[in-house]
Amino acid sequence: MYYRRVYRIYPNKEQKNIIARHFGSCRFIYNKLLEVKQFLYNRFKMDLSESDLNDYILLLKEAHPWLCKTNAWSLQQANHNLQRAYRNFFDRRTKYPKRKTKKNSKQTYWVSDYSINLSSSEIRIPQVGWIKVKLHRALFDSQFFEQNIIVSKTESDLIIRKYKNTKFLKTITILKTPTDKYYVSILTNDQKDTPQKQHYNESNTIGVDVGLKSFAVTSNEEVIENPKYLEKSQKKLQHLQRCANRKKKGSKNRKKANSKVAKCHEKIANQRRDFQHKLSTRLVCENQAIAIETLNIKGLLKNHCLARAISDSAWYSFTEKLAYKAEWIGTTILKIGRFEPSSKTCHVCGYHKKDLTLISREWNCPNCNTHHDRDINAAKNIKNFALNSAMEQGTELVELSKIAEKQETFKHMV
Repeated sequence: MYYRRVYRIYPNKEQKNIIARHFGSCRFIYNKLLEVKQFLYNRFKMDLSESDLNDYILLLKEAHPWLCKTNAWSLQQANHNLQRAYRNFFDRRTKYPKRKTKKNSKQTYWVSDYSINLSSSEIRIPQVGWIKVKLHRALFDSQFFEQNIIVSKTESDLIIRKYKNTKFLKTITILKTPTDKYYVSILTNDQKDTPQKQHYNESNTIGVDVGLKSFAVTSNEEVIENPKYLEKSQKKLQHLQRCANRKKKGSKNRKKANSKVAKCHEKIANQRRDFQHKLSTRLVCENQAIAIETLNIKGLLKNHCLARAISDSAWYSFTEKLAYKAEWIGTTILKIGRFEPSSKTCHVCGYHKKDLTLISREWNCPNCNTHHDRDINAAKNIKNFALNSAMEQGTELVELSKIAEKQETFKHMV
């Protein structure tokens, strides 16, 4: 399985300049190749392949000699990223590719060859040299590391070289945040297959309903409060933004004020990310199947009264964390359609209350006279809908129910 681990690096002033040159060169190549593809298609209805554009990069190097100071593989990777952007556009996953600018929130470029010194906590990047890195977690577990990773040992150093471990060490990404922090993202592959999906039934399946008042409510009637980090920091953020707008454009004071705004945004994002990582890990480890609802988040963001609160909750990133962590462990993610009436249906008798509004947080079922909390009822319905659809599709749940019945009868016979 593939894993990506992010570590912070601490380049010196000269190394920062080299990294900045790589950022600019990769951005230049990306924009130039985008112009070429657009021109040829608009004028001649032609399309160039990735290999043709790699040959064009050689012509650009002759016209712009300063490109020769950049890692050649990084420039080809910029071309590969452009091709992937076009594939995502044609598959209707993203919008049409746009030009990259210096004002992007993150500056990145890719490198294929590198070395890591475990003794001195340094990483060697081509044309940049050895950089201090904070290895706060291991790349592999200790047993796998001892059995598979080839380490070059010297008198005082333990060095992992990528070209000696190409099966397990893949590419790295160097990135810079708006707060002038540098990170390196290392992609690894332990050559292991994804674990098989765990058997699940009604007892070890949980339904999760996300919302605004409470971040999430489970079918076990657990209410997880919404931390609302953006709302809590809104006054401070507004003050910092006003201070930045008062400064003269292009001045150093304006840059300092903008860096304070960026640090405030980064802190909010880190708080939200930490909260979602802890919650998603706990839910995936405690349950063998998780039922969630498919939400039209783009449509919900068009409601200007709720757009800020929805963005602060970050439901999409939370469901993404649930998905890839479930794949690592073998937990099953069950999804129901966005039009399923999870809030308006009584989970006891199935009565459908059509006139239920968003303001109503509690309601009584006129059929069975059951008092419902809106969110808890929705979570239980999400679980029921997901299990019913799984049984209709003929999944392993049907076989599991038969096995459970045979086990119960065997216990009674004994």
